[in-house]
Amino acid sequence: MSVPYETTAYEPRESPGSPEEHLARLLGRALNSFELPDETIRRLDCALAYDGSLHSAHHSAGLHRETYRHTWLLADGSALTLWELVHNTAPGSEVQHEVYDDEEELSTATARLPLPPDAPEFELPVLVQPSPPPQARHAYASDDSADHARRLLRRAENADRPGADVASLLAAASGHRITQAFGRPCRAGRAGLCFSLYEHAFLLDDGVEISLWEVEHTATPDGRHMCEVYVTEDAARGAMERRAAQMS
Repeated sequence: MSVPYETTAYEPRESPGSPEEHLARLLGRALNSFELPDETIRRLDCALAYDGSLHSAHHSAGLHRETYRHTWLLADGSALTLWELVHNTAPGSEVQHEVYDDEEELSTATARLPLPPDAPEFELPVLVQPSPPPQARHAYASDDSADHARRLLRRAENADRPGADVASLLAAASGHRITQAFGRPCRAGRAGLCFSLYEHAFLLDDGVEISLWEVEHTATPDGRHMCEVYVTEDAARGAMERRAAQMS
């Protein structure tokens, strides 16, 4: 039975994990993941967000196959989709997973499955429910959020600060929120050094949430305040560690 509309994600929205972890789980269970082009994997290294959904399903005479669409939002604003085929048509009826980066290749692989012709009297209904709209992780202020993003990136002094791809994404920001991050303190280093870490969370028009991490510190030769901005919390905390170590 085909399902011509979006349904609950194969990995539910509440399934924990970063976009990278969703990718690792998919590649780990797919028997043919080694066939994916290296360029595809390299592009997914910069994924900012993930979404998955059931695309179609067929259940007949004890055999079944489902196809799932896995989509990642990349840092350059584009989206990349991988197609997962799940079926139990192999000898022994063991469930197998396959992954493809092209919908035509998915169709070819699906057509090869030894499924019996459609027979309504044997088909099992697939219960589908529309996915609930994603709930924003934060409450956002909507006062000129795109300008806030521009000012944040403009004052960043680190050479590895977010580039034009991130700036382009945040030009569509419709909300933002700033919170100070605590925990995992870095080494104190020289007496009098000051470090602060802030999360700048942005809400885009399509509901995607992106966070930038700002480090403010005085670990400079003349003790002046310096601002650095990173795309992950780990990168920001790593920079704090390095700055403190340099000034020890």
